[in-house]
Amino acid sequence: MFLHIKRVLKLSKKFIFAGAVIIICIFAAVFYCRRPSPVSKTTFALNTAVTITLYGNYNESLIDACFDLCRQYELIFSRTDERSELYRLNASRSMEVSDELLELIKISLYYGELSDGKLDITIGEVSSMWNFQTDSPALPDSAELEEAVSHVDWSKIEIEGNTVTIEDPKAVIDLGAVAKGYIADKLKEYLISQGVDRAIINLGGNILCVGKRSVSSDFVIGLQYPFESSRTIATIGIDDMSVVTSGVYERCFTLDGTLYHHILDTDTGYPVINGLVSVTIISENSVDGDALSTSVFALGLEDGLRLIDSLDGVYAVFITDDMQLHFSDGLLDRFSVDY
Repeated sequence: MFLHIKRVLKLSKKFIFAGAVIIICIFAAVFYCRRPSPVSKTTFALNTAVTITLYGNYNESLIDACFDLCRQYELIFSRTDERSELYRLNASRSMEVSDELLELIKISLYYGELSDGKLDITIGEVSSMWNFQTDSPALPDSAELEEAVSHVDWSKIEIEGNTVTIEDPKAVIDLGAVAKGYIADKLKEYLISQGVDRAIINLGGNILCVGKRSVSSDFVIGLQYPFESSRTIATIGIDDMSVVTSGVYERCFTLDGTLYHHILDTDTGYPVINGLVSVTIISENSVDGDALSTSVFALGLEDGLRLIDSLDGVYAVFITDDMQLHFSDGLLDRFSVDY
């Protein structure tokens, strides 16, 4: 009798345990099914593909608002759009500008000084002579290019209050090397203000992460293998930081066996040739990464590494033309890198 009762109790415990496991599994499955999928949308703005992905239970109207912000900033920073504020500044040579345009010009001048002019926003006339998107590429006239280069000098921009003056009558401001990073930072500020704590902002390859991909995992950002868009040369785990790459393969053409790319030497007006094929900057703010990716590429491997290593909280990956990776101090200790 007692033996029979014990057997019944043991069987009951087994059924209770099994039932509990089943309930837990059902609960986990329901929870997993209810976990919201990422919300992602892409549009064309800022002369590039803009993709924003939100990880969590967020309405895609937040993404639409970000796209609207992109278009608003484009009407401030575009060099070529006649409706833009920058276009009016270049035409008038001196005017009172918005706080946003003033802020970005000040940031650009800071990096112009830091890089000894390797980043120079008065390069607009030079950059306008190059067309990297045509089916019939051609080199600029050498004499005209030399003349345009003689007017590239960031120190000829004067600021008093909100009034910006371009002292050289032939200098043209071009914010293409910094604007996307600045705009990405503003989009991140907006998303955070709306309660978003996990997102990824991609402005044509300028990546800015909001938080982590999940509670336990970072965003994994792939670095493109130069000239092979479907292949990565390394991946880096990123938490709430920016990843910006400048490479010779992004906008370029080949003419008579020579590759010409969009990263221009401010001293000559021709593409920089120094053995580098790309530079990736990891930083807290995307505008810093944008400015530095151009600056340190132009500086070259040795001087570029020296500059990055002198800055707090900024890291870099250099790829040389032999496809070797070179890391700034502390990067491999700070980030999970697979290469």
